[in-house]
Amino acid sequence: MQFHHYGYVSGDPRRLPALGEGIDRPEALPDEVDVLIIGTGPAGMIMAAQLSRFPHIRTRIIERRAGRLEIGHADGIQARSVETFQAFGFADRITAEAYRITEMAFWKPDPNQPDHIIRTARTPDDPKGISEFPHLIVNQARVLDYLAEAALNAPGRITPDFGYEFRGLERDDTQSYPLGVSLYAVAGPDEGRERVVRARYVVGCDGARSQVRSAIGCTLTGDQANHAWGVMDVLAVTDFPDIRTKCAIQSRSGGSILLIPREGGHLFRMYVDLGEVPADGSSTARNTPIEQIIKRANEILTPYTLDVRNVAWHSVYEVGHRLTNRFDDIEDPESGRLPRVFITGDACHTHSAKAGQGMNVSMQDGFNLGWKLGYVLSNRSPASLLSTYSAERQVVAANLIAFDRQWSTMMAKRPEEFEDPGELEAFYTRTIEFPAGFMTEYAPSMITNDTEQQSHATGFPVGKRFKSAMVSRVCDGNPLQLGHQARADGRWRLYVFADAAPADASSPIRQLAEWLESSPQSPLNAALPGGAWIDWFDIRVIYQQRHEDVAIMQVPQVFKPTVGPFELMDLENVFGVAPDEDIFDLRGIDRAGAVVVVRPDQYVADVLSLEDTGRLAAFFQRLLI
Repeated sequence: MQFHHYGYVSGDPRRLPALGEGIDRPEALPDEVDVLIIGTGPAGMIMAAQLSRFPHIRTRIIERRAGRLEIGHADGIQARSVETFQAFGFADRITAEAYRITEMAFWKPDPNQPDHIIRTARTPDDPKGISEFPHLIVNQARVLDYLAEAALNAPGRITPDFGYEFRGLERDDTQSYPLGVSLYAVAGPDEGRERVVRARYVVGCDGARSQVRSAIGCTLTGDQANHAWGVMDVLAVTDFPDIRTKCAIQSRSGGSILLIPREGGHLFRMYVDLGEVPADGSSTARNTPIEQIIKRANEILTPYTLDVRNVAWHSVYEVGHRLTNRFDDIEDPESGRLPRVFITGDACHTHSAKAGQGMNVSMQDGFNLGWKLGYVLSNRSPASLLSTYSAERQVVAANLIAFDRQWSTMMAKRPEEFEDPGELEAFYTRTIEFPAGFMTEYAPSMITNDTEQQSHATGFPVGKRFKSAMVSRVCDGNPLQLGHQARADGRWRLYVFADAAPADASSPIRQLAEWLESSPQSPLNAALPGGAWIDWFDIRVIYQQRHEDVAIMQVPQVFKPTVGPFELMDLENVFGVAPDEDIFDLRGIDRAGAVVVVRPDQYVADVLSLEDTGRLAAFFQRLLI
């Protein structure tokens, strides 16, 4: 963490100086805003945290509730989400209070006593080591608290406006604020009052029953599995030995349980199989009381018993898989109109909770869209950038629903219906990268290039998230994860991997540095004149030598930019290889050097050689105004 470059900081360094709209931010919801976010769920709050790093944009987020969420229904935090939390500055703190999943146990009928269950396997949660981040369980309300803190501590000082209900909207492109949003105050000092807020953009983060989705004519289409599950968060006394381990439990009766231990050491969640739901629409299963869910859980757990002492929350749901045909308000992509209204999260895609994807994918929706709105409203990118949101995230949602359909179907099977007794655990191990959040791969677009030069860094696939590795910081010798140094500050990142002889005046790394600093075609100069490039680009160089073998004062100046009003030299962007892990070998980086371009949301946008400045210039020329 860097601070003091604006002067001595005696308080919490995570609280950045207020700028723009963050200075004397109006307490009351104004009549005109740039971005109006509807809903303070995971997608809405991560978008608020991102847009708070664009403080000259007037962003407000409204919520129907009168205050913060106290008990959330989602709880699974996949590794990709923790990686994202690292960029927002709270991964370490939320990890400290969460339950960490390290393995999953599988229980099935005992061949000798089929009415009893026995443990048949223990599977590591991340057997392939796909991430250095953990798989966590923590209540959704705490995730929202941390994101709210990030939004408040950022320069924009964004806080929710509670007690407002969305009622509808109209679009009039002849006005400077094209969207008229009808709101009704259900709580607070304006309770009972109707009003219209005009906005340039609206984002619906208002859940599966989204009113914003209805307002733009989108509908969820899909199917119901006609299978009911009871879910309960409970405190109980039990002799089941794996009560603090994630478990998939299948009984002879065909009933199944997915057991998820919760944070705090005592609470746990159970998804209890309640069986088929009649196709005629009978509500019997849907109205199952908590006593019946507990009784069913005890039947499945035989010979073990479950004495529930407290129920924190419970519900009954049917597995359904639904997806909207678009994530914005443009019905005809060929019309030439550009989107003004967007939907995210459950407003776009619904599925079962057992894959632990709802909150995680929703946050990536918000992260994807947030920085794009920031760039367009800052006049740094054309409005066409916003069309990439629906194009990118709808594919992700479709893949998620296909995966969840397969996983939830397998969880509902009877043990004897599997051809291979180990099929369930094999599927869990084989597909672990998908639920962990690392299978997303964006197609070529204006912000993701083709793979023509992928060979220069094979371990950083274009379109996939930037996978971190250990390096050693030159200025102080600290071993660090390279990817962990990036923040969700809205900046593009250039990771420059030096050639083998960087000290030579004619070496590619020095030629690139000179081009970046002085060429009119450089994105640092062509699009962002006046020395302001550091606000939009984060450039880091990684040498093939150990840190002690790099003379930092001979490193080109572009890798040591001046920061703050005192024009201090930033020495923390220069790295050498780590003692025990050479990032060049680990990530397949060409020893002749390479440039890896990474988007503000941590996805690799391009890989190219040090010499191909034309490709680098062309990429940003179409993106930056």
